Amino acid sequence: MDLELLSRVQFGLTIAFHYIFPPLSIGLGLILVIMEGMYMKTGDRLYHNMTRFWVKIFGLIFALGVASGIVMEFQFGTNWATYSRFVGDVFGSALAAEGVFAFFLESGFLAILLFGWDKVKPRTHFISTILVAFGAHFSAIWIVVANSWQQTPAGHHIVGVGDAARAEIVDFWQVVFSPSFLDRISHVYMGAWQAGAFFVLSVSAFYILRKKHLDFARASIKIAIPVALVASLLQLATGHSSAETLVETQPAKLAAFEGHYAVSAPAGMYLFGWVNEEDEKTIGLQIPGLLSFMIGLDADTPVTGLKAFPSEDRPPVNLVFQSYHIMVGIGMILILLALFNAYGWWRKWLFEKRWYLKILIIAVLLPQLANQLGWFSAEVGRQPWIVYGLLRTSDALSVSVGSGQVITSLILFSLIYLLLFALFIYLLNEKIQHGPEIEAAIQEGHMA
Repeated sequence: MDLELLSRVQFGLTIAFHYIFPPLSIGLGLILVIMEGMYMKTGDRLYHNMTRFWVKIFGLIFALGVASGIVMEFQFGTNWATYSRFVGDVFGSALAAEGVFAFFLESGFLAILLFGWDKVKPRTHFISTILVAFGAHFSAIWIVVANSWQQTPAGHHIVGVGDAARAEIVDFWQVVFSPSFLDRISHVYMGAWQAGAFFVLSVSAFYILRKKHLDFARASIKIAIPVALVASLLQLATGHSSAETLVETQPAKLAAFEGHYAVSAPAGMYLFGWVNEEDEKTIGLQIPGLLSFMIGLDADTPVTGLKAFPSEDRPPVNLVFQSYHIMVGIGMILILLALFNAYGWWRKWLFEKRWYLKILIIAVLLPQLANQLGWFSAEVGRQPWIVYGLLRTSDALSVSVGSGQVITSLILFSLIYLLLFALFIYLLNEKIQHGPEIEAAIQEGHMA
């Protein structure tokens, strides 16, 4: 089998599995700050016990995120040695900053967050919660810095030639603030906040349907609703901003998103469709001129199409087209759910509609799917470049690794990740079934 494809599938598997957990850590970290902040403000022990329950969930998610992330970095050296040599100077700086400034901050205060409830003052514990949440957000910055540089390289020059060529930093801050960074980090944050908020909504809806921990569940939902609403609306804005950036930085990717082939012509936006790459045609339900209008506020604005690029410089169009449109569709559903949540809360029927609570339980999957598809669209849409315009994916492989070795490790990774995911679901279910340890006095006070 093709070594490049196998190596990409293996790396994609490890990234996809790992990316289940960081968005949840970031989103849930924000919600923990709000919950404990409510306890600090009101003194209501319900918020105290609420925070303690979600902290246990956070700890489980954090542990799986760390375990799954380590493997990913080893693959840089095993399967992608040429790539590692080419980007080592750039990625070394970003990943070192992530480890020194973010990971140690997050993990250092995690012990206080998990075990310091009765050992430190409430204010000290709250500060620890804030710093852990900040560390999770700060960690994402450096990972997105590295990935954004791959998408839109800046602040570097190339030294050496051929296989010895490598990118060397000449301006660190240009590397950090590469053209796509701000759009991408804001998009990542909103996706993470959605993941955390809909996770809390799902578990809380489950308790209400089971008629268990009702005050806890209702209070959790009231905190998650505004987070879900703000994140869902801002996600639409950050996605639009990212698309505008692609006009200048990655026009081939933008053209693939909408299956737009004409060299330079006004472009519509498809609601759904199918790309025939052989005939270079896209069929489906399209709103004419909408992409042009969104880019230039004029339905006649020309958009660079795929025919402006040699065929070997185009991504797999239909694959990118489908993943992008499914992601956008899920995003629209999440906005509708977030608005419906807020309306139901305002009209005081949200906790009474059993059919809708069942939808909320299932909706926990939607932000995860959108995050995975968004990552897939961005990375596959960059092909055939592993570093856009500088290094092709086919040239980035390790020459000493064979297909058989990759197949063997891929099978083993798949089995290990399957076991880890089963363990995660089992432990998560155990914690949810056990529920929060609400003190009897609190329950009686709120039920009165």
